Amino acid sequence: MAKQEPIKKTGKITEVKRTEYEVLLENGHKVTCQTSGKMKKFRITLLEGDKVDVEMTPYDLSKGRIVFRHSTYNGKNTTKQSTHKKRK
Repeated sequence: MAKQEPIKKTGKITEVKRTEYEVLLENGHKVTCQTSGKMKKFRITLLEGDKVDVEMTPYDLSKGRIVFRHSTYNGKNTTKQSTHKKRK
């Protein structure tokens, strides 16, 4: 039996419970999610209202894994530009 690909959706965090998050997907479904290993490793913080990408297995659509946090704040991109000059 072939392994099925995960389902990828975008949603918004509505509730934070220690290591689990309630995410409201764009289609209106609520999913209980945990952060992925890379997000834990680099200590990426997630707050209520953050827009995130979620991966779900087709076997259990009530649980998922948060794989990406969109970095927007008040409609503006918050990625920092480097102010250091490169050495030649």
